[in-house]
Amino acid sequence: MGTPCNLSWREAGERERLWVTAPGHPIAAGLPEHFELEHEEMYGEPFGVPEPQETVFVSWFQGGEVFRSGLTWRRGRGHVFYFRPGHETYPTYHDANVQRVIVNAVRWAHDPAPRPADVADAPNVPVERAPEPIEERGPKLHAHGEQGFR
Repeated sequence: MGTPCNLSWREAGERERLWVTAPGHPIAAGLPEHFELEHEEMYGEPFGVPEPQETVFVSWFQGGEVFRSGLTWRRGRGHVFYFRPGHETYPTYHDANVQRVIVNAVRWAHDPAPRPADVADAPNVPVERAPEPIEERGPKLHAHGEQGFR
């Protein structure tokens, strides 16, 4: 990759939440907006890789770190996909969502004419649907139930 690929890491079996940041990308097909792995090794930013063409997934870890966990590059006629989840100690590869990502990525890597990712709507997520419990506070600019930006 021409860079050191350095990162921070911790092996503590903590929860990882993977967010789909490119829902229209073929690698993200059939996945929910996010999914969780109960026990995983943490990788943290900064991640010393070349600027990716696309960021398909971003991870949040129980300890508070975030990490660009699904990145794509094109090199000549080849396609490269980096996917962070996976550790020999934890049963990551048995997770149905991880298996879906791997299948989708193999198909994407073999596609001779990759399609650009679709720009998805940005929906308003109500407080009660936040992944972690929160209380509403502060003024509001938008009414509840409004759709995302157009």
